[in-house]
Amino acid sequence: MTERGEECLHRDRSSLAIGPSSLHWDGEKLTIDIVETTPWLRRKVRGRVSVYPHALVDRPLALGRSERHFWWPMAPCAHVEAQFDDPDLSWSGTGYLDINIGAEPIENGFAHWDWARATMPGGRTVVLYDLLPREGAPASLAVQFDPAAEVREVDLPAPQDLPPTWWLMGRRTRADRDARVKVRHTFEDTPFYARSALEMKLFGEQVEAMHESLSLDRLRSPLVQFMLPYRMPRTAQRRTLPRVPWPIRSRPAGDDRWE
Repeated sequence: MTERGEECLHRDRSSLAIGPSSLHWDGEKLTIDIVETTPWLRRKVRGRVSVYPHALVDRPLALGRSERHFWWPMAPCAHVEAQFDDPDLSWSGTGYLDINIGAEPIENGFAHWDWARATMPGGRTVVLYDLLPREGAPASLAVQFDPAAEVREVDLPAPQDLPPTWWLMGRRTRADRDARVKVRHTFEDTPFYARSALEMKLFGEQVEAMHESLSLDRLRSPLVQFMLPYRMPRTAQRRTLPRVPWPIRSRPAGDDRWE
């Protein structure tokens, strides 16, 4: 991942390109072409991820009472295929696609959240959210997505604490009260964000889940802000200014707009 300026952004009704990487929707699948380099060692990352949704959700859901932040699980149940040349690897299995939308930076609306997604028998998906907004009471959400039925809220499982990360960030999830949750592997462990694979019992079923914890208080800290460019490089490209015919027309004092 590389942060890029607006001059690197191109989009239309069915595609989005950010620098050399792009996404394209053809009505049946989302194709994600990745052309990037890793931080530090600057190794190439080149490959394609194809997302085949089993069903599509047609609208976002407000997170919190302010309705300034929204969560949109566009394809909560999907088949995913990944094929990479650099590094040489491939994978296929169940997957998920969502986005978050906000009218303000996410750290302005929330202090922390925990999220988990589990694939249930029969192709169903359950998503669990625990939110700590900066204003108002904490909120929790449990939603079941079934490609053959409507989206519906389900009863909240019991909260369970997970072991802290290497960066000592607290995290928790929800699962059946009578079963212990196991952290199989932590893929991302940063000062403010952790992403892990879990083994857990949910609604009487033994399942695997993807879990994330996000600390927005830590993200706000000056130290983390200083460290971010080392983890996610930023590409600064000079913008080409328009040529202005000579002579330049005068403008009123105090008006800084280009004529």
